[in-house]
Amino acid sequence: MCGLSGEIRFDGRPADIGVVGRMTDAMHERGPDGSGLWEWGPVALGHRRLKIIDLSDKAAQPMADPALGLTAVFNGCLYNYRELREELRGEGYRFFSTSDTEVLVKAFHRWGADCVRRFAGMFAFAVFEQETGRLTLARDRLGIKPLYVSGNGDRLRFASTLPALLAGGEVDTDIDPVALHHYMTFHSLVPGERTILAGVRKMPPATVRTVEADGSSRDIVYWDPPFTRLPEHEAMDAADWRDAVHDRLRAAVRRRMVADVPVGVLLSGGLDSSVIVAMLAEEGQRNLSTFSIGFHAAGGDSGDEFRYSDLVADHFGTDHHRILIEDSRLLSGLPDAVRAMSEPMVSHDCVAFHLLSQEVARHVRVVQSGQGADEVFAGYRWFPPLAAVPREKAFATYAREFFDHPHEDLAGIVAPEHLADEDVSGEVIRRHLGRPGAETALDAVLRLETRLMLPDDPVKRVDNMTMAHGLEGRTPFLDHELVELAAACPPELKLVGGGKGILKEASRALLPREVVDRPKGYFPVPAIRHIDGPFLDLVRDALTAPAARDRGLFDKAYVEGLLENRETSRTTTGVNMLWQLGLLEMWLQAQGV
Repeated sequence: MCGLSGEIRFDGRPADIGVVGRMTDAMHERGPDGSGLWEWGPVALGHRRLKIIDLSDKAAQPMADPALGLTAVFNGCLYNYRELREELRGEGYRFFSTSDTEVLVKAFHRWGADCVRRFAGMFAFAVFEQETGRLTLARDRLGIKPLYVSGNGDRLRFASTLPALLAGGEVDTDIDPVALHHYMTFHSLVPGERTILAGVRKMPPATVRTVEADGSSRDIVYWDPPFTRLPEHEAMDAADWRDAVHDRLRAAVRRRMVADVPVGVLLSGGLDSSVIVAMLAEEGQRNLSTFSIGFHAAGGDSGDEFRYSDLVADHFGTDHHRILIEDSRLLSGLPDAVRAMSEPMVSHDCVAFHLLSQEVARHVRVVQSGQGADEVFAGYRWFPPLAAVPREKAFATYAREFFDHPHEDLAGIVAPEHLADEDVSGEVIRRHLGRPGAETALDAVLRLETRLMLPDDPVKRVDNMTMAHGLEGRTPFLDHELVELAAACPPELKLVGGGKGILKEASRALLPREVVDRPKGYFPVPAIRHIDGPFLDLVRDALTAPAARDRGLFDKAYVEGLLENRETSRTTTGVNMLWQLGLLEMWLQAQGV
């Protein structure tokens, strides 16, 4: 788990190692254990290292293999690196380290870009071939590891974070009106390749991009589950599916214990994180470190779920850490959390994750967490209404349940010069839902959530907030083989009990009934949820700052109305518009944009 950066030039000039050094330094928190730079003519690579596998200097990056003519930078973890290393040894390859990075280099030499199909893990990497001058960029199937790119025709730059690209300079920081439309429509998400800044794009998940020495490039999407019923599952009944989910999840949890340092668990007390603890106990783990966070109540909302996390910790005898955050620390931590975001993320639990990660990093370097289960196993409230909807009417139902605002309402919120002329967000959803495959409306929406929405929330949230403190977050519910199994599972089995039914059934033999059948909870941060007192002052200052006035993203009268009467600003999905607009400005100002 690290931060990577680089530049490749197409104009005959050498790469700017100074620029790559600045981008690398900007990711110090992601890799506090080491730093490295490498240059060769038109290419320069940088890396910040967090030591998780092979703690020796032999695993330092950028990793060059002169005999193979390859140099690589890598962020993530290949959970099956030991098995791949043995396979490659059988092919005649010799290893000088015990790192998964070296396995990646050798695997790339043996199988080319197709090596990604053999990897079980989370990864973003860049491999440069000296003989051809070719650069290969790749990202894991679920987009767990980020990779941002920026180019101007003469060169291409890439980094693990958007702020790192900004540190390199020469980035178009105009606001992308299409991305702003997405931000205002999709709970502040900007899915796909776009970012809120016109000059920065994201590498798509499950994609390999080959960049030739002349600047031409091509993308290959190497993973795309069909979300249909498969012949090999035809004879399975509900009990068979329950057992299959249990076994596949257990294997995913076991995979994510691969490390040369201790691994803990972020235990919220919900079903998803609790079943991870249960399966680790089933695997024989003892003295497992678990961590829960809570806040003071506000506005009638409870600020913690300690009674559930305590129940699970006591049941399995974990070394449990209960962390209560004072409101004063929450307030002071908010700007730091915003600065840690590669893109603006409005979810209240970003701040919670940031503060939790700060505490957890004092004890362990790696944690497993339950993010992704709701998208994979249909846990959100907008999934059940799709059960009785014909496939061709999936869009209308999804838009009604999920969109913050229809296109026609945005004209009263976004300033005309920043408003996309057409319903670009609706078009993105229609296009994805209209793709072949996905038998039912629910299948189509689950595919949309998994392939498009999931990488930008909650996956990005977990990566940004944990890595801000040099903590590696691992998400077993995003094991690609588990996702493939869930995609093939009959939708009705997922919707039982209001959602995640098949996961609940797989958990009943492992967890106390109170945890399995509890009401769905969310990471509570009441002080931010209600935006009172000094929290309101922060948002007001951001929205009325000279930079915000000069930018003029939003209708002035609308913003003034929000500041005067917050209670009328809540959308039908419960997203507080004042926070949504204010956080975007806070992020832009924090990045110096």
